[in-house]
Amino acid sequence: MSEQTLDATRFLDSCRDRVDAELDRCIDRNAASERLQEAMRYSVLGGGKRIRPALCLAAAKAVGGSFESALVPACAVELIHAYSLIHDDLPAMDDDELRRGRPTTHIAFDEATAILAGDALQALAFGMLSESATLGSDARLAMIGELAAAAGHRGMVGGQAIDLESVGRTLTLAQLETMHRHKTGALIQASVRMGALVSPELDERALDALTAFAKSLGLAFQVQDDLLDIEGATEVIGKPQGSDEARAKPTYPALLGQEGARRHLADLLSDAHESLRAFGPEADPLRAMADFVVARTH
Repeated sequence: MSEQTLDATRFLDSCRDRVDAELDRCIDRNAASERLQEAMRYSVLGGGKRIRPALCLAAAKAVGGSFESALVPACAVELIHAYSLIHDDLPAMDDDELRRGRPTTHIAFDEATAILAGDALQALAFGMLSESATLGSDARLAMIGELAAAAGHRGMVGGQAIDLESVGRTLTLAQLETMHRHKTGALIQASVRMGALVSPELDERALDALTAFAKSLGLAFQVQDDLLDIEGATEVIGKPQGSDEARAKPTYPALLGQEGARRHLADLLSDAHESLRAFGPEADPLRAMADFVVARTH
């Protein structure tokens, strides 16, 4: 394991501690339904690497933004991610029974409660941004717009729709990347851009460079996910190994072969690093995170 990957692991651990404490606080114990709140907490606080929040915090550091200000958007992104996983696992979607090594939310509770938990987490994400005392009104509005676009029909949900429509079909590389720029990449891009938006000194060239970084990293994340679905062990990746192939889903290895997918992954990582060339050591956490994403085993 490289020193850069070790640095990413330490950075992730530090971010996870802060983010988990804030998520625990924001999913309070005053919900109208105790069972609903239990399902929300089960889904959000039951593990996870917190890659998206860490990217948000790393992007803030890269442009001289406040860590404290970036904590709220970091948590908002993670809440949207958690909601998407709940709904993705439902019988009407991927029909998965295992997530992060535990029963999926609809298995641990029931299908209706899982749907409502996802709905509630989505609303909570936007509520956190709108009510943040550490962000100015312009930053809050910009972040709400970023997250809404990334989560909705122009982003993640649109990509999920393409994914469902593509089962059993052979896609071109361009079509596959269009799907994943939406389904996976949009939220990763929003994580980085929202982190950058905490800085009042942010300029367009820096934001464009960080956006290019996030676009390459978002695709790299998905290529590695597809490889892990083939090569990873169920007990390590936390979900059934080979589930994409069993559902005849279009993947990078299916299209390019495993070696071709690895070469494509290396090219995307190189592109991500190149996007940060104008940044100094303040962007090292982002560089380390990019290396971590392509080296991860789960």
